[in-house]
Amino acid sequence: MTVIVLTNCPAGLRGFLTRWLLEISAGVFVGDPSARIRDALWAEVQQYAGQGRALLAHTTNNEQGFTFRTHDHAWHPTDHEGITLIHRPAPNTPGPATQNGPPSGWSRAAKRRRFGRG
Repeated sequence: MTVIVLTNCPAGLRGFLTRWLLEISAGVFVGDPSARIRDALWAEVQQYAGQGRALLAHTTNNEQGFTFRTHDHAWHPTDHEGITLIHRPAPNTPGPATQNGPPSGWSRAAKRRRFGRG
């Protein structure tokens, strides 16, 4: 089984993939091509994705039973002791929970309840 997910890719690439795979939802393609055809399709996706992102997941003979590849994606597959995991980069902007102290505008009671100080 092979699954290819496209995000923000040209319509021509989606049309090309429908020759080999079934598009079950917008940008989601499934099928069971041979390994040679799957690799050729992935090469075409990487070449013609443009500004878009792509994800390929397919069955294989390993502990998980599948593997995946990404193209221009913020999350990257990482091998960890034989198991492929997704590495998500840390966010660049700190949220309100990571700032020092409570946000301005809170009442004294709310500050005491949340942060234990007045």
